[in-house]
Amino acid sequence: MTLKLTCPNCGPRYTTEFWFGGEPVPRATPAAPGIDALRADFERVWLRTNVAGMQSERWFHHAGCRRWLVTERDTRTNVFHGHG
Repeated sequence: MTLKLTCPNCGPRYTTEFWFGGEPVPRATPAAPGIDALRADFERVWLRTNVAGMQSERWFHHAGCRRWLVTERDTRTNVFHGHG
């Protein structure tokens, strides 16, 4: 099953043209490097919230305009609801 995502620059495209960039999570700036900083960075990159319902996601259009977009997707139905 392939999903369709509407790129604001290129129009409707299959998600095979995009790379999933995960949930937009702000980067924390730890005061001093160390184990806590590494752990925070690991959690930011690899541990996802993955809610059942509406979730904000980043997608990179690698086979088209090569721009990032942020969209809302319902994880229960895999339906995209707009882009930003």
